[in-house]
Amino acid sequence: MSTLEWSECAAVESIPGKVSGAWVFRGTRMPVKTVFENLEAGMSPQEITEVFDVTPEEVKAVLHFASESLAKEPLFADENLVR
Repeated sequence: MSTLEWSECAAVESIPGKVSGAWVFRGTRMPVKTVFENLEAGMSPQEITEVFDVTPEEVKAVLHFASESLAKEPLFADENLVR
């Protein structure tokens, strides 16, 4: 799987020197990866908004962006693998 092109997501930003340049929710220091780590750990999007300083709209925007981006990816990167 390729890396998502977060620069195309309006809900996030990466600023050198701010959280080591990690992708964070715009205007915050909250790393986007924290959402995915906590989803993997079993938290719901609702719980994430209650524990962290992000709104439901921000979480939805990031999840929507990731979902749409991954849906556009080819199933196989190498067409020689498809027979």
